[in-house]
Amino acid sequence: MSKAISLQTRLIKTSLFSSMLAGGLALLLFTGISLYQTMQLQDQLMDEIADMLLMSDLSTSSGQQVDELSDEFDIQYQLKDRQQVLSESNNFHLHNSSSKLPNHVSEGYSFIWQDWQLWRIYSTEDAELNMSVWVLQPIAERFKDLAQNVMLYGLILIVLWFIQWLILHFAVKRQFKVIHQLSREISAKSADDLAPIHQQVPELKELQPMVWQLNQLLQRLEYSLVAEQRFTADASHELRSPLSAIQMRLQVLKRKYPELDQDLVSIQNDVNRGTQVLENLLLLARLDPAHTAQLPKSEMDVSRVINEVMQALQPFAAEKNIQIETQFAEHLVITGNDKLIFSCLRNLLDNAIRYAGQNGHVFIKMQQKQQRLSISIEDNGQGVTEEVLQRLGERFYRALGTKTQGSGLGLSICKKIIELHAGEIQFSRSAHGGLKVELQFPLPIQH
Repeated sequence: MSKAISLQTRLIKTSLFSSMLAGGLALLLFTGISLYQTMQLQDQLMDEIADMLLMSDLSTSSGQQVDELSDEFDIQYQLKDRQQVLSESNNFHLHNSSSKLPNHVSEGYSFIWQDWQLWRIYSTEDAELNMSVWVLQPIAERFKDLAQNVMLYGLILIVLWFIQWLILHFAVKRQFKVIHQLSREISAKSADDLAPIHQQVPELKELQPMVWQLNQLLQRLEYSLVAEQRFTADASHELRSPLSAIQMRLQVLKRKYPELDQDLVSIQNDVNRGTQVLENLLLLARLDPAHTAQLPKSEMDVSRVINEVMQALQPFAAEKNIQIETQFAEHLVITGNDKLIFSCLRNLLDNAIRYAGQNGHVFIKMQQKQQRLSISIEDNGQGVTEEVLQRLGERFYRALGTKTQGSGLGLSICKKIIELHAGEIQFSRSAHGGLKVELQFPLPIQH
C-alpha cells in the first residue's frame, strides 16, 4: 500500500519553495547589481586618485586627501617621472626591487594575479609632464562590504521565510477546516442517513464537483438499499411460504404412505436444510457491523449461555456418542446481545459435533486473558490444511471431501456477530487433531 500524502503539507511546501526560489533569484540579482555598482564606484575612485596624483601638489592638502582615500579603501599608488619614483603609498605592494609591475599591463584598467590574489590595476600617464601613475587595489577589499551586505540580505530572507512558513501553516490549516468538516460529514453517513451533503460556508469551488458526485452516489446507494430491503422482505415471504407448504405435505404423505417413509425423510432433510440456508441468509443481511451502537446489549453470564447451547445440541451429540469436556472460569461477564452470542456459540459447537466423528470428543474452554474473555472450541476430527484455514469464514465455503451437511454460512455468521461485539475470532489446528476456534471478547471495565 502506497503511503498517503498530505495535501495540506504539499501546499505549504509548494508555496514556501516558490517563495524560496524567488528569494534566491532576487539574492542573485541583488549580488550581481551590487557587484557591478561596487566595481564601477571603486574604478571611479581609482581614476580620481590617479588624476589627483598627476594634477595636484602632493605637499598640500591634496596629498593628505590621497593618503586618506588610500588607507580607507586599501588602494596603493605609485607616481613616477621616467624611472624615478616621485611618490608612492606606504603599503605599495611592489615597492621593493625584487618585484616589478608586469610589462604586459596596458594603460587603463586590468587585472593581474600576484602573490596568490587578484588585483585591480589602473595605469595612466601624462605625456606633457612625462609622468605615469599606477593604482592597485586587491579585489578582496571590494568584496568585503559586498559579502556583508549579501549575508545580511540572506539572513533577512531566512527570517522572512520562517515567518511565511508560520503564516502558511495557520492560514492553510484554517482554509482546510472546510475540507475537514466535509470529511466528517461524509464519515458520519450510514445506511440510515443518506441525505445530500451540503458544503459549509464559504463554499469552495474546487470541491463542488466532488460534492455533487458524492450526492449522486448517495442517491444511487439509497435506491439500491431500498430495493435490497424490498427484495429481502419479498424473498423472505415468498420462500418461507412454499417451504412451509412442502413440509406440511410431507407430513401428510408420511401418514398416508408409511412405506415411503425412508424416501420422504431424505426429502424432509433437504427441505430443512433449505429452510436453514434461508434463515442464515436473512440473518446475514440484517447484521451490520456499522450499527454496533444500535445493537441492544446487556451484561450476560457466558457460562450460562454455553450451558444453554450444550443443552440444545445434546440430542445431536448423543446420537454420535460425542463427549463434550468443559473447563469454565467462574463469574465471567461480558456486555453483548445474548441471542446473537447464543447463535454464534451454537453454530460453532454444532460445527464441532459434526466434524468430530462417531465417538469423538469436543473441548470447550473459557478463561480470562488480561482484559479479554477467551472461549475456545476444539474437536478431535480430521486435521485441517492451511488452505482450509485461510478460507474459513467465507460465505458458502465448505471443505471438500467431508461427508457432513451444511450451508457454509455458519462461520460467516459467527464472524459478523463477533465484529458486532468488537471481538476477534481465530481459526487454527487443534492439538487434539481437528479444528480450534478461539473467540475473544472485551471484558467490561470494573469501576
